[in-house]
Amino acid sequence: MEAWARAARYAALRKMALEQGTSLVLLAHHQQDQAETFLLQALRGGGTSGLAGMPRVAERGGVTWARPWLAQSRDAIDAYLRRHRLRCIDDESNADVHLARNRLRHQVVPALIQAFPQAPLAMATAAGWAHEASVCLRDLAQLDLATITGDASLRIEPWSALSWERRSNALRHWLHERTAGAVSAALVRRLMVEIPACRDGRWLIPGGELLAYRGRLTFSSTVSSTSHRPAQLETTLSVAEAGAYPLPGWGGFVRATRTREAGVSLDLLRRIALLPRSGAEQFQAGPGRPPRALKKQYQAVGVSAARRSGPLLYSEGRLLFVPGLGIDARVIASPGNPQMALEWCEGPSIVDAAAAAGSLPFDR
Repeated sequence: MEAWARAARYAALRKMALEQGTSLVLLAHHQQDQAETFLLQALRGGGTSGLAGMPRVAERGGVTWARPWLAQSRDAIDAYLRRHRLRCIDDESNADVHLARNRLRHQVVPALIQAFPQAPLAMATAAGWAHEASVCLRDLAQLDLATITGDASLRIEPWSALSWERRSNALRHWLHERTAGAVSAALVRRLMVEIPACRDGRWLIPGGELLAYRGRLTFSSTVSSTSHRPAQLETTLSVAEAGAYPLPGWGGFVRATRTREAGVSLDLLRRIALLPRSGAEQFQAGPGRPPRALKKQYQAVGVSAARRSGPLLYSEGRLLFVPGLGIDARVIASPGNPQMALEWCEGPSIVDAAAAAGSLPFDR
């Protein structure tokens, strides 16, 4: 509830600021607020970024958020209010000790201050050191990632050569950049053990999935549907015009786009059979090249096992299209004939999303 309320509060403040044409909002957090944040994060087992507490200045959502009182004590602010007879508003929810921060504020921090009068200052100072350490760790991660990443993937062998601590730091920052959220320590510890020992692996994580294949780790925000696929699979499809053709049973959709060359004739696309792999299929990757088994073709272009889902498209007994490989060279239409390029996409299409909302942006 506290997180929800905080998000709503900042959204309201941002809306008000932009409506008034200002890009700066001053927040009244003070030294004890910072100490409470430090203590909360410590009790949750937070890392340096959590222990760093609240930043003095941050830019987010087109607004600069500044906390000019972060070094001021609560006593100094209260004394100023009394001296100048300023009225203020006390939020009654601040007295609710069912909330974690309020329990600290009313039950824990007073006892700490009684035993250690400088506790708020000491914890705020520690938060400052944690902030410096967090920035240094971020810079170190960027230096390491510059040498162990490429093509949006993380190269497992040079990553594994780093020390355990730098490996953990680099992985945490690499994941954070892709998942746009906090990565749990338990997840990082698990991946630290499993990734080096797994040549071809798949891990579901918040926001998507990780795939290890041919020495590289990649992240996808669309989770492979192979483990969630319902029993009922579509078996036929007719493509008459460009658009997205949802196949929810297969966990994705076929996208057809008009093209002048290297496509499939419209005549073949009117009656398509959708079949799973059987193991005996032969795919020709290009004109003049010999047909080879799908497994060999997948290996040749580096498509991992977790990315080999989706239906094979047939027409009149001929293989037209294979997800991850493309159109079979034996059915490519002659230039000038009406034809379509095909693509297999996992996850819901815009058609699915619009249908769920009650309207379609276009007719398929």
